Amino acid sequence: MRHLNGYRKLGRRTPHRRAMLRNMATSLVLHERIDTTVQRAKEIRSLVEKMVTLGKRGDLHARRSAASYLFDDSAVSKLFGDLASRFKTRTGGYTRILRRGVRVGDSAELATIEFVDFSVDKLKK
Repeated sequence: MRHLNGYRKLGRRTPHRRAMLRNMATSLVLHERIDTTVQRAKEIRSLVEKMVTLGKRGDLHARRSAASYLFDDSAVSKLFGDLASRFKTRTGGYTRILRRGVRVGDSAELATIEFVDFSVDKLKK
């Protein structure tokens, strides 16, 4: 049984996995929607929701904590500006995972992870 194994290893060694998840979290904050596999999306979800909670807190320690995790300074400013104001009244559940089928080459389950208030019209503006 897999009790107390709290994360997916995703077939990577620890430094590679951490860097990949940080990259994907940064991309999700910047683009508000990314395509990936279901397992990776499930791992990213908890990380990004914690980042949005930091953004809602808005103090200096929260900003520095987010900046130490996200790779891009523009992602940090978007997190503390736009996303924090959009999710100000929401208490959690900032992301959704939409399953999209399987990949042709290796039959991996594909998914799209996005913020719950994502719309293509907002993105174009």
